[in-house]
Amino acid sequence: MRLHRLTLTAFGPFGGTQTVDFDDLSTAGLFLLHGPTGAGKTSVLDAVCYALYGSVPGARQGGGQGTALRSDHAAPATRTEVTLDLTVAGRRLEVTRQPPWERPKKRGTGTTLDKAQTWLREYDATAGAWKDLSRSHQEIGEEITQLLGMSREQFCQVVLLPQGDFARFLRADAEARGKLLGRLFDTRRFADVEKRLAERRRTTETQVRDGDAELLADAHRMQQAAGDAMELPELAPGEPGLAEAVLCAAAVARSTAREQLTVAACTLTAAESAQAAAGRALDDVRELARLQRRFAEARERAARLEKGAEAYREAQALMERARKAEAVAPALDLRESSEAEHRRAAAAEARARALLPETFADAGAAGLAAAARRAAEELGGLDSARRAERRLAELLDERAGLDRQERADADLLQEAEAWLDDWEETHTALQTRVDTAQQAAALAEQLAVRREPAQQRLRAARLRDQLAQDTDRAVERVRTAQDETLRAKQHWLDLKEQRLNGIAAELAAHLTDGAPCAVCGATEHPDPARKVAGHVDREAEEHALTGYQRADEQRAEDQRRLAVVREALAAATAEAGDSPTGQLAQEAAELEERYAQARSAAAGLHAAQERLRQAGQEHERRLAARQETAVRTASRVGHRERLDRERASLEEELDRARGSLDSVAARATQLERRTALLTDAADTARIAEDTAQRLKDADARLADAAFRAGFETPQAAAAALLDNAAHRELQRRLDAWQHEDAAVRAVLAEADTAAAAREPQADLESARQAADEADRRLRDAASAHDAAGRRCAELDRLSARATASVRRLAPLREEYDRVARMAGLAAGTSADNERRMRLESYVLAARLEQVAAAATVRLRRMSSGRYTLVHSDDRTGRGRSGLGLHVVDAWTGRERDTATLSGGETFFASLALALGLADVVTDEAGGVRLDTLFIDEGFGSLDDQTLDEVLDVLDSLRERDRSVGIVSHVADLRRRIHAQLEVVKGRSGSTLRQRGTG
Repeated sequence: MRLHRLTLTAFGPFGGTQTVDFDDLSTAGLFLLHGPTGAGKTSVLDAVCYALYGSVPGARQGGGQGTALRSDHAAPATRTEVTLDLTVAGRRLEVTRQPPWERPKKRGTGTTLDKAQTWLREYDATAGAWKDLSRSHQEIGEEITQLLGMSREQFCQVVLLPQGDFARFLRADAEARGKLLGRLFDTRRFADVEKRLAERRRTTETQVRDGDAELLADAHRMQQAAGDAMELPELAPGEPGLAEAVLCAAAVARSTAREQLTVAACTLTAAESAQAAAGRALDDVRELARLQRRFAEARERAARLEKGAEAYREAQALMERARKAEAVAPALDLRESSEAEHRRAAAAEARARALLPETFADAGAAGLAAAARRAAEELGGLDSARRAERRLAELLDERAGLDRQERADADLLQEAEAWLDDWEETHTALQTRVDTAQQAAALAEQLAVRREPAQQRLRAARLRDQLAQDTDRAVERVRTAQDETLRAKQHWLDLKEQRLNGIAAELAAHLTDGAPCAVCGATEHPDPARKVAGHVDREAEEHALTGYQRADEQRAEDQRRLAVVREALAAATAEAGDSPTGQLAQEAAELEERYAQARSAAAGLHAAQERLRQAGQEHERRLAARQETAVRTASRVGHRERLDRERASLEEELDRARGSLDSVAARATQLERRTALLTDAADTARIAEDTAQRLKDADARLADAAFRAGFETPQAAAAALLDNAAHRELQRRLDAWQHEDAAVRAVLAEADTAAAAREPQADLESARQAADEADRRLRDAASAHDAAGRRCAELDRLSARATASVRRLAPLREEYDRVARMAGLAAGTSADNERRMRLESYVLAARLEQVAAAATVRLRRMSSGRYTLVHSDDRTGRGRSGLGLHVVDAWTGRERDTATLSGGETFFASLALALGLADVVTDEAGGVRLDTLFIDEGFGSLDDQTLDEVLDVLDSLRERDRSVGIVSHVADLRRRIHAQLEVVKGRSGSTLRQRGTG
């Protein structure tokens, strides 16, 4: 992969359009990307990553890939865009990405959100032009990832080498290294295998336990069915041997149950024979007892019939007399009904005559009917007077309504006149309120334009005052750091000189008889130098050197902070000017107060306009109401005159119809009551005369019927007559005596009954007790036989079910044993895994071993052959092994942890590790060639000699036309590396400059 050109627009700190010509920078092989803190060096690398993958690296991804990437310095109408021209896998591609952004609306105010867009083009060398490939985010992402063979995380670690991450990687524990390597080499599939095995182990274990629990439940059911004939094994679900033990116990229980069933069958057969014999004996005794009771009861019934013979003859005579009286019954009924009807008619006539005047006391039915007709004719003549009376009431109500309308219209007219008199004054006041609010709104808009600049100047002035104080403190810290650096350097030089003066004693300490001297080569050492008091050794000198280096680093950091503060102070002063902060604060407060007053006055504009509109509508409504009131008043005058004329005519007619009463209705009520009373009295008199005649006819018929039936008087016939209930009762008594007499004679004539009466008395109780005992024994035997049969059937069913469960669980149990062994081995918990190394850690350990081997090639050159990186799979304490990383020091021959390296050593060790990791990941990605690399920071911790060695190693990366970009603040690199890309920051945004190229 080779980068050719990068174009940025409104991206990060770059407000305008900036272009990076990587072809020009790559001519020298090494190029430097530098600039002040916050200028946007890392944003250039972010743009490369965003163009390829649509997102920026690591923690800089932020809360959204749209507005978070847009430059705050860009013009509102300028859209954020990144275009990258690169060659990958032999293809020349151009990727353009535009993140989502909120642009100003083309019509009206406010903003609208445009979606993200992406273009992918390829250069056709034959046609000499670019051709479009895709505009789909997903397709372009998949195409780039397939061509590069790396994910975004791998690209950020391989192409954009972040030294801080690898320094932490060197000092990290095995778990942290595993997380980073897992992201780079995508070993999630091995972790998924571990999880899958663990899940299968848990699943199969649960299934085996559930199967064993079901088998054990069946065993408990068999134990309940078998009673004491079965003993269960004391094993829990999942334990080995449970299935065999349960099956053996079930076989013993089935055998015992079948023996018990055979015994119960024999017992049942004997009980059935005994029960049949006892039943036949009981039936014979019962039949004898029944015949003896039947004969005794017949003798008793015959005696009772003999005693009741006289009463039977009397009942027969009474029944004969009642049959004769039945011929007179119709005449008796007719006479009683005629007498009752006549009494009711006479009572009704008396009540009706009591309500009439005394003048009608002796009048007959015809006279009363004639008087009723005369009253009805007089009542019919009052219908016209009734209609006139109702119309008069309606006229009075209508006249009262006209009076109410007249009073209401008068009130309405008075209110309208009063409101219209004040209209001009009200209209003028409302129009004045609208004009005042409009003026306040215009003033508020003018003041709103001035508010933000005033507030911005005030904030800049306050920041200027704070930065001035920070500058003074920073100058003092720099002065103190310079003094401390000079003292530390002088102390180190003094110790170094003292050590050189006593170096002979230090060398003599390592002399051994017979071994050549490292200085003169002699094998004899007659007078070796001795250490004097205050001798300075190597450790003391290195300690002083470390103190000097720390002091110098602190001085450089303080100077950098001073430069940053001064630059910020200059920017704040340029924006705030020379005006005092208090004066700016007072001006801003006055402006805010005027703005608030104008806003408050303008807030009532809408309400004032609405009130003016409502007042105009009310004015029109009042005028219309006044006109309508005048029209209604004129129409009421004529209507009132017509009503008065009609009222006088109706009152004259009613005076004639009422007579002496108060109203026509009272007169009509009087006549209606008289007519009703006379009609009722005439009807009741006529009915009473008719019922008297019918009663006389009924008496004659009754006397004739009684004589013909043989009775002397009608009263005697009535006394002999029986009602229906008495007749039925008498007939029932006669029939019962005759039936009982015949039945007794038939029983006494039976031969078997007479023979049974001559036998001894039957002992029914003894026979019944013997039969009950035989039944009980039969029930017990049948119950025992049924229980034994059910026990055998249940045990057979449960045994078959248990056998099927054992057969079904056999493959599952074998699978569980196999999966459990594999899951324990992959998880590092199995005894077969001696180093307790997980499967994913095993794969990552192999990758780490490759990375360490690749890193050692460059680390040995950077450290002059001193250091070598090695992978260690030793266990730490009781933990797991696999991802250890050690460094071998060739000077001491000892292997130690990478966390013991110094700052500079950690840098070039992490750089070598990053380069080695890049090689391994590249091979892992299918050998994609990486012609452009970036290395971010860390060179300030190296001395001159180590820096030269590191640059030599980086320079060797240029082989086969590869270019390396270094991102650093180190000033010495600007002298050593001529091709430079400088990021210059300013108030309107950062810009890019290329130097030393072309």
